[in-house]
Amino acid sequence: MPGPEETPAPPKILWLARLERRFHTWRERRARARGLRPTVTPFAGYGGDGWIRVLGRVLIVPPRKTRGGGEYASVRGWRSFLAVPVGFARVDVTVAGQTHTVKADRGGVVDVVLDAALSPGWQTFTMTVEGSAPVESRVFVVAPDARFGIVSDVDDTVMVTALPRPLLAAWNSFVVDEHARQPVPGMAVLLERLARENPGCPVVYLSTGAWNVAPTLVRFMRRHLFPPGALLLTDWGPTHDRWFRSGRAHKEHSLQRLAEEFPDIRWLLVGDDGQHDDAIYTAFASENPGHVAAVAIRRLSPAEAVLAGGRTAVNDHSAAEVPWVTASDGAGLLDRLQAAGVSPA
Repeated sequence: MPGPEETPAPPKILWLARLERRFHTWRERRARARGLRPTVTPFAGYGGDGWIRVLGRVLIVPPRKTRGGGEYASVRGWRSFLAVPVGFARVDVTVAGQTHTVKADRGGVVDVVLDAALSPGWQTFTMTVEGSAPVESRVFVVAPDARFGIVSDVDDTVMVTALPRPLLAAWNSFVVDEHARQPVPGMAVLLERLARENPGCPVVYLSTGAWNVAPTLVRFMRRHLFPPGALLLTDWGPTHDRWFRSGRAHKEHSLQRLAEEFPDIRWLLVGDDGQHDDAIYTAFASENPGHVAAVAIRRLSPAEAVLAGGRTAVNDHSAAEVPWVTASDGAGLLDRLQAAGVSPA
């Protein structure tokens, strides 16, 4: 006779994650005592027929100086990490005249899928927390007949960052003025042209960077004329079972999710050979050949490769069964994509 079913033990939470949560709770109490209140920082999301993915973060942001025209004065990366995340906050999302109350995670990140019947293209909705003024956010709704999309890495693909060497990453993330950061030559033209040649195609920027730097990245890409798109980042802090989140797992999970959400879209995957993009895209294309239009890998220069800790290129792509091109900049990648028939000449 079988015994009573055993109730599975709840997962143990890493002590560092508990410590991080207590630290942010202490910071939140201090900020509220100074009269500061939380606001929602919206991030561009995406959606499909009858649904949207809403992205944002609830933060208590210290006051910042501005100069003429409302632009922030010299903005160094470390300022992005001064904001206090408000965990488990309740956020009201109003879309198409209907209000949904959703809950942020313990890091203040809002990442939810909501039912919404919106027309294809860029659409707007509002988010608010604790009675604050509504903040407008945007979402790109993919048309049912869309068949092509772009997924692009950010670090050393869109922006020169010299990751993942820790000291250089810290210097670029915390010290360098955002206006001093340089785009990878030709990448803005490449992505903008591909988006223009494929009207209605979704553009997704997939990075292992922290959500803290999302506003900086958005301003950078707008300033350098990259096509607008959804931004999928992650947290750098501990999880319930790891000291640090796995950036590689974040990318693998995000790609698989996009394939499931948009089964009829074939994606152009754009990355570089310094951060496992080649290996991640190889595995994804091999397992999901029907979801990949092509792979474009930017080759780091010898100096960049040294700074990035070497290359992670995969030499054999025969199992992927999709066009695979590589070059040192956006112009070279565009030429090779045209030769492969992915982009019209």
